[in-house]
Amino acid sequence: MRIYLDACCLNRPFDDQTQDRIRLETEAIFIILSRIETLSDWEWIGSDILNFEIEQTPDPEKRHRVRLFSAYIHYSIIIKQREIERALLLEALGFYPFDALHLAYAETGKASVFLTTDDRLLSKAKSYSDQFNIRIENPLTWLREVV
Repeated sequence: MRIYLDACCLNRPFDDQTQDRIRLETEAIFIILSRIETLSDWEWIGSDILNFEIEQTPDPEKRHRVRLFSAYIHYSIIIKQREIERALLLEALGFYPFDALHLAYAETGKASVFLTTDDRLLSKAKSYSDQFNIRIENPLTWLREVV
């Protein structure tokens, strides 16, 4: 199974863990990362835009820790014209540019699922679910179904 985790997922462990939802999503992300690390049937698909977003993290300690997570990426997709064209189509539907690029990369990488904790992105993706050949889901919701 190929999994694409966006930057929101990787940053979730650094959000306010006193909120139940955030704490549970963080635990789900840690479980997913653990399974990626230990199971050969779960592969993490990364991308240029994911690496770019990681490098834009202003806090050096947080950036370092997120980089450590990204060490488990199995494949990283490099931007090509195909991803740019797909992202532009998604932007026309109202997706933010980085979100559109993440989705385009996930499709190119043939991800089984695209995981995000971004409610706006999830809502928009559900509105246009017929436009995607991948599943777009919250990590906690998805993990509950597959484990």
